Amino acid sequence: MSQFMYDVAVTWRIYSKMSASKPPIFGEDKLKLSELCLKSFKDSLGGLRVKLWVLLNGCPPEFDAMFKRVWGLENLVLVHYTGVAASTTFNEASRILEEQTDAEIVYFACDDYFYLPGQFQQAVTFLKQNPDADFVSVYDHPDLYSTDLHKLACETRTFGGKNWISCISTTDTCMTTRATLAGLRELLLKLKIGFPNGPSPDLAMWMALTKKRVFNPVKFARWVVTHRWYWAWSVVLAWVYCWRQILFGRRYKLWIPRPTIATHMVAGLEAPGIDWQKEFQKK
Repeated sequence: MSQFMYDVAVTWRIYSKMSASKPPIFGEDKLKLSELCLKSFKDSLGGLRVKLWVLLNGCPPEFDAMFKRVWGLENLVLVHYTGVAASTTFNEASRILEEQTDAEIVYFACDDYFYLPGQFQQAVTFLKQNPDADFVSVYDHPDLYSTDLHKLACETRTFGGKNWISCISTTDTCMTTRATLAGLRELLLKLKIGFPNGPSPDLAMWMALTKKRVFNPVKFARWVVTHRWYWAWSVVLAWVYCWRQILFGRRYKLWIPRPTIATHMVAGLEAPGIDWQKEFQKK
């Protein structure tokens, strides 16, 4: 019998205002968007036992009420912040997931993901049953099919009715284990805290962990010439802040499912192959 009370420990970071990216539904109402995403997450869990820490950043009381109503008071912890930087809540999420003893599998969640019913547990099973799965994303990014950044050799694996692809990067919504997080938390926070308000350091972080695109000066030079500034900047950032990991750390693998398990709620960047508007209406 497992020593843990829960299958997954989840931190859910939420900000009361809309991000700069427009969502495909409820573009003017963050509370309704957040409730839609939370309901979809709950419906996606199947029989999983999940403890949820909600990190509310500058959120009025109606957000507390929504989480209590949709999730229930059991297995719910609400933590409040007053308009802090995103790096601060990420730091807190990392600390909570590393220090908690409720579950070995941990999940960093953000407020703008929509999940398909009954499918989240597939990501948990994949992580548990594949020793080389260090990180798992639930989002099949559309740019994986179209951008030069992702045009590189990858491993593929059929598991649980899905094709799983090893790739270079994802967002900071991802799944791993408490043991893996404990060994990497300092590295993860170094980039986040160093760049609280500038371009996202997520890609640099993943480049350092997966060691993809950081040993190719020709590709770097091509990105500079073609003004792919964010990709080139991420390579520089990875080397400046994470050179020890790149040179001496082990290579970590990040896996993504096809078909997808969830989508990032950014209009035009929805995961392919799903009629998302139809899925939204089911909630």
